[in-house]
Amino acid sequence: MVGDGAEGAAALLNPNWANLRQKLEARRHRKSTNPSRGGKGNPAVPALGKRKERPDPEPAATPSAPSVLEPTSEDFSLTEALAMDCEMVGVSTHGTKSALGRVTLVNTWGNVVYDEYVRPLEYVVDFREKISGIHPLNSRVAAKEFYDCSEKKVAEFIKGRVLVGHALNDLKVLLLSHPKKDTRDTAEYQPLLREGRRRSLKGLAFEILGVNIQQREHCPIEDARAAMLIYKRYKKEWESSIKKHAKFSKKLRNKHKNKSVYKQAAESNAPATS
Repeated sequence: MVGDGAEGAAALLNPNWANLRQKLEARRHRKSTNPSRGGKGNPAVPALGKRKERPDPEPAATPSAPSVLEPTSEDFSLTEALAMDCEMVGVSTHGTKSALGRVTLVNTWGNVVYDEYVRPLEYVVDFREKISGIHPLNSRVAAKEFYDCSEKKVAEFIKGRVLVGHALNDLKVLLLSHPKKDTRDTAEYQPLLREGRRRSLKGLAFEILGVNIQQREHCPIEDARAAMLIYKRYKKEWESSIKKHAKFSKKLRNKHKNKSVYKQAAESNAPATS
């Protein structure tokens, strides 16, 4: 109280005292709010000594949504429909002829039911690693004999089932055939064509499924899953159109058959000509 009275009296006697007191209070306020000390631009030194500043910890990454290509079930059975994809290697003198290097089958749920590297019947000139993802070691160590894969496995698996895939001329390199009525080729299905021309599986997968595939090496598991999902998106309309086409073809065959019968009957009843 006495000190405050003395300061008040000094302020009355000397008008500069009040200004000086305000400046001192303002300086104390700046020091309390400013972390620097000892001069302009010199950072404050902590009591335990100078140390490196640590960045704030990054927030934990939120889990990404599962890819649509992930299997939707733990069912690994041989379902009514199977999707196939093959990867090719180059044979012949210049490696321009394609031969089977890997074959994969996935079921309706996207689970792999068969996946094997294959040792071609001819000498491999070009493994086409950047596209096929097949390396010489795969062929030497992991590959199965061609006929063991083609005739004994793949043919057995797809028999009596709907075969799904993109550009299913892969069957040719397998030396296999499959009934047209049981084949669902996403490269040939009319609604998926553009101006009557085939489209790539990569383009269809991006447009229809919203996923990017074949970014680097091709993965037959990924490609087979993409083909199966595209088929499932259009399955109702696709199967309906096949049934209509089968019904129309049957009707057409019966019509031609009846015409042939009538013609034969007419010819048999016609009078003999001399």
